[in-house]
Amino acid sequence: MLLLAIDTSANASTALLRSRGTVIEVLGSCTSERGNDHSEVLASAIESLLADASGQRPEAIAVGVGPGPFTGLRVGLATARTLGFAWDVPVHGVVSLDAIALEAAADNPETDFVVAIDARRKELYWARYSSSGLLMDGPHVSVAEELPALPVYGAGAGLYAERLVASGATVVAEFADAHPGAVALGTRALRALASGEALEGTEPLYLRESDAKVPAVMKGKLL
Repeated sequence: MLLLAIDTSANASTALLRSRGTVIEVLGSCTSERGNDHSEVLASAIESLLADASGQRPEAIAVGVGPGPFTGLRVGLATARTLGFAWDVPVHGVVSLDAIALEAAADNPETDFVVAIDARRKELYWARYSSSGLLMDGPHVSVAEELPALPVYGAGAGLYAERLVASGATVVAEFADAHPGAVALGTRALRALASGEALEGTEPLYLRESDAKVPAVMKGKLL
């Protein structure tokens, strides 16, 4: 199966992967180094990946559904849904934190662990996983002190290391800069599809309300 993976919960990231049985090959990938250029770089990155694949059309799309900021998630989800409609291929949602969890599980943790990334407003998006990488609880959004006293993987751990350690958690230094990426997300999706596991829909996991509000003076006019 040829699969296009997209994640925009943090940086814009996309990858093209092919699975043959249990073997997964990464044909190409692209991840932006900036955090606010999703709409500028995503389409051109996908176009470049497909050009390198000699015009082969993906048979499925996997897209990160968050948690993440409104603007970033909308860009990725809108792109995935549009391409899925145009190509008439299925679009599968994947919890974006699962991408880091897949890599964390390969690190052979001895206990449950937490994946956490920056949610801004001095908070973290996080979820709890079993040692094998199975999602156990979440995703949630909260301050660092509310995370379980477990090993924490992901850029959120690096951002609030002192606060996490003070509350009993352990920061996994090798993963303290890790963001969700399309290669791991696509790998997670292909493994799930091969095993018959159900994936998510494409509804975004915002976890909190938008910062954009209708001005009070306009509310009466909208009724």
